Amino acid sequence: MSAEVVLSIVARDRPGLVQTLAERVAAHDGNWIDSAMARLGGEFAGIVRISLPDDGVAGLRSDLSALAERGIAVTMHAAGEANDVPGRPARFELTGSDHPGIVRDISAALARHGVSIDELETRVFPGSMSGEKLFSAEARIILPEGLSADDLRGELEAIAQDIMVEVEFKEVE
Repeated sequence: MSAEVVLSIVARDRPGLVQTLAERVAAHDGNWIDSAMARLGGEFAGIVRISLPDDGVAGLRSDLSALAERGIAVTMHAAGEANDVPGRPARFELTGSDHPGIVRDISAALARHGVSIDELETRVFPGSMSGEKLFSAEARIILPEGLSADDLRGELEAIAQDIMVEVEFKEVE
């Protein structure tokens, strides 16, 4: 039998972190299935889903916890059943002046409508002309059955006007 686990990793960014993790996974006959990793604020953070033989889970857990001595924090969770979220895929992009509360306001609107966030990427960067801090967000979302894309688009556009950002929303075929 095999098990699937999800690892979350946080460490001070430095070369060789992914190699260190991949070596531990391979040492326990693990297979790296999918991952998302990034350098954020000088830290390296990521999540990884792997499969490995049931009898390798305890050994991998031990090897990964030993990495704490090297400043690499890894948490292991049993992966849940893969459950596709029912609904229609869509995406939105948002750009505007950076200020607190943008993610709160947009995510609250999505939650009110039962929208599931499949993937969200945000960043703050200097504007090309003014150097003013700009915020951007890109998200893949799942619209629940019965939700009109036009209703959600309208609410996102109203919020965008209130918080002075531009939003582009479209359903994905």
